[in-house]
Amino acid sequence: MNAIIALCHFCELHGPSVLFHTQAFHSREPQGLDAESGEESGSLASFLSSGRRSRSQSAASSTSSVSNTPKKSETCQACRSVPSGHPGFVSKDPDTKISYVSSQYPEHPQLFSIVRQACVRSLSCEIVRRRTDPAVFSDDVAEKRLRHLLLEKCGTQGVPIHNRVCPGREGPIFFGDDHWGHVFSHTFFIKDSQARGFQRWYSIIVVMMDKIYLINSWPFLVKHIGEIISKLQDKAIKVYDQEQNQCPERARRMNESFMAPGDFFRRQRGGDHFRPLVTLTKDDGLFKWLHQWFVWVLKAGGNRMTEKLLEGPPTEDVLIDMEKQEETEEGFIKINTKPMPSPDQPTATEELQQTSPSETEEAGAEGDADSTAPVFTSLRHFRQIIGSQGFHSIAHHILIGNQIIIRGEKRPTMESIINVLKSLLPMGCCRIVPYSATYEDSWKCNFLGLPLVAQIPAHVMSSEYYVIIDVLSPAKVQQTLEPDVFFQYSFLMTTKAQLPEKGPAILQKIELALENENLSSAVVDACLVSLKEEWMNKVKVLFKFSRAGSRSREDTLKLLQVLEATEEDTQMLKFWMTGLSNQHRTHMLSSAISTSPPM
Repeated sequence: MNAIIALCHFCELHGPSVLFHTQAFHSREPQGLDAESGEESGSLASFLSSGRRSRSQSAASSTSSVSNTPKKSETCQACRSVPSGHPGFVSKDPDTKISYVSSQYPEHPQLFSIVRQACVRSLSCEIVRRRTDPAVFSDDVAEKRLRHLLLEKCGTQGVPIHNRVCPGREGPIFFGDDHWGHVFSHTFFIKDSQARGFQRWYSIIVVMMDKIYLINSWPFLVKHIGEIISKLQDKAIKVYDQEQNQCPERARRMNESFMAPGDFFRRQRGGDHFRPLVTLTKDDGLFKWLHQWFVWVLKAGGNRMTEKLLEGPPTEDVLIDMEKQEETEEGFIKINTKPMPSPDQPTATEELQQTSPSETEEAGAEGDADSTAPVFTSLRHFRQIIGSQGFHSIAHHILIGNQIIIRGEKRPTMESIINVLKSLLPMGCCRIVPYSATYEDSWKCNFLGLPLVAQIPAHVMSSEYYVIIDVLSPAKVQQTLEPDVFFQYSFLMTTKAQLPEKGPAILQKIELALENENLSSAVVDACLVSLKEEWMNKVKVLFKFSRAGSRSREDTLKLLQVLEATEEDTQMLKFWMTGLSNQHRTHMLSSAISTSPPM
């Protein structure tokens, strides 16, 4: 997520100040600068600078000459997070080679100016606006679309818009422009028994140049930044209650209100009334905890959405896959990734945590239980074990849509069988229940995994539309010269179907590819994709033909001849029609209606 996330504070002496920030670096050395450009490689600073090179050189030089670290006299304890000389915190993601660096201020002068500007607006002028301004919308088309999008995403929480904010002093807001960046800001109170009004102002801001991406991340940011704020407030409330029980501050202030104004002012300035956040929460590791939370937000926020590049017309499998995914209003595709556990109880680490301790223990226990279970790695591997004749029969059943029931003791073994067999079908034809304790009807799934003790209804056992494969593991695996342990397993196939000896034409080509040992697994996979797409194109023609009106048998046979298909392929073609994407069905039906002659 190409953004900066920061914690800001409104100091009663020095005004708005940046306490702590985290940003991502896509280079191996986060603190280094490019020798030629003098920019942080791969960071948001590089992106900001590239978009603002048209600015005058004099303004750029004046900005760079200003130090991005406030003088010590301009700050107090409440305005500082990490001690002076502290290098900050770094988390490295070895998979993506991204480093997440946290410190009080950004090192890059432009970034410091942008974050400082966002901090000031989040804790001063935007607070005033949210209380006084009615939400005035622009007549611009883009702003109207933005308003509509935010209405859907924000619901009753208020409608933040460009340079306008929602009512209320606490909560999330949105503001910004193309020059200073677009900002998501969540303001909140922290209880402090020695502060004016017994509370202090803070905010967490997310600064990004991409307005649309930031808006599409609104629900994610509201949820998880709100969770961070709730935990901070809970820590502070506990400390506040303890201090109030020991020395009620309200009663002391009532007594001091009768003092002379000058004495009262000097006592207030002389006391320790501007306390840092670490003191308010009594958590010495608070900023290390915040660092891990901010890193998680940046990484998980970036994993939520991705751009997908389509080269040429999308295949049916791509269309089906896109229909299963959730698409945002602005065209972003949400991808399903392994959920990243939030750092509820983070520990000190230099590497980015990917799994929580509880998940690791559970995964380890399950892995130990099934560590000896063998798995099939490819369709060719399954054919070598099951035999050419058995594979031909099973593949024939799969291609025409019969339900495949796999029973066994090892769940990973059954799931691996389903994973290799489903590659014979287009994605839209696959309805999979990898494991169930009881039988599931064929309209729910055409691939079903069951334990060996599962009972199968009598009507299934007597039907010709079902195939049962029992995977019988040996009582004890023997040490033999065979390289594959599956040769010690038994595979029993049960079915009432009497299939013709000659199967669909596509099955013959698949078997030829699997028999050719000169073809690697990658080449075989490419052949399967090509064959499936070829026959899906024939299915589309047949679907269009069948929806164009009543046709005689002779017309159908002539079309099959043109498509180089035979009557043996008819049952398979009809089943594959169920795998057509909704987009293609809608297009075909609408075109059929528009081209039909008037009555």
